[in-house]
Amino acid sequence: MGIVAWIVIGLIAGWLAGLATKGSGFGLIGDVILGVVGALLGGFLASSLFGVADPISGFNLTTIIVAFIGAVIVVVIVGALNSGRRHAL
Repeated sequence: MGIVAWIVIGLIAGWLAGLATKGSGFGLIGDVILGVVGALLGGFLASSLFGVADPISGFNLTTIIVAFIGAVIVVVIVGALNSGRRHAL
């Protein structure tokens, strides 16, 4: 799948992850950027854990679900790391 498709899927996944993890505090742009990273992470995890040769194989529901799961993981991890910094100041 081309890089443009990865970015589009990541944009959708980031937006959905931002809605699912209310109060993450990254805003739309931050959630979208984390979504692109999460789409890559989701694809890697799906191929590693489930042995799927190409989990991100086009613009379909399965691809969005895999990218969404990866995006939620990234948003939650980054949110947890940032919450510790806010309290330290």
